[in-house]
Amino acid sequence: MSELHVKIGHWNKLKVIREKDFGVFLEGGQYVDILLPKRYVPENTEIGDELDVFIYLDSNDDVIATTEKPYAQMGEFAYLKAKDVNRIGAFLDWGLSKDLLVPFCEQKQRMQAGHAYIVYIYQENREWRIVASSKIDKFLSNKPPRYKKGQEVDLLICEKTDIGFMAIINGLHQGVIFKNDIHQPIRTGMKITGYIKRIRPDQKIDLYLQRPETQRDDLGDQIIAKLEQNDGFLPLHDKSEPELIKQYFPASKRVFKMAIGGLYKDRKITIESDGIRLITESE
Repeated sequence: MSELHVKIGHWNKLKVIREKDFGVFLEGGQYVDILLPKRYVPENTEIGDELDVFIYLDSNDDVIATTEKPYAQMGEFAYLKAKDVNRIGAFLDWGLSKDLLVPFCEQKQRMQAGHAYIVYIYQENREWRIVASSKIDKFLSNKPPRYKKGQEVDLLICEKTDIGFMAIINGLHQGVIFKNDIHQPIRTGMKITGYIKRIRPDQKIDLYLQRPETQRDDLGDQIIAKLEQNDGFLPLHDKSEPELIKQYFPASKRVFKMAIGGLYKDRKITIESDGIRLITESE
């Protein structure tokens, strides 16, 4: 049987080895034993039971267990609100009774109480405290991305820019969602499914929020509905300006062209010099 190794800053399944008035002690691997304070001990817990607990460091930097659920674990990016700022740094609410410190040297911009920030949670080498940093670039992977075009990925929306939104991909890399590819409300801190649009020669990553074929199919249904509402004709075609297309549909020109191309192929519309026309059953 392999020796138990407890991971600080993560969920662990640990066995109850003895009880005290102030809580229970759990088998602690390299830390000998770990206290789970009484207020966190589930009812009817007995010696020998295995409990799912989160392991972190208390205010004295002693290893301790809790059944409280943090918003993120060590080694993850998260969007957390600052509760307080003092001479040491900013303290973030991460779901535990002990707040999460962001030292001033790890703040990309000076944090303010009441504001939320994208941060990375890690353990300091010097003191082994669990802390966070808003200087997220240094915690992103420096390995070349190996995603495939159209691949589904998990995104954390992290910053609004002049060209769109930046997002963290699978907790590893950063990519951009361009304004023209955003057709739904998004905001900093949102966790959302996205798709790889392309990886550029400089290794930068472009993203979609919808699978391209899903965008096309959904838009195709919208185009048919709009044609039916407008006597079977719309003054749009594959050479229409993006701004004109936006007046009718929340879609980029590329996706619009894909959609009408699919409708044309399925013989649902004709594409004329001045627009698109619905093909009726009689035709």
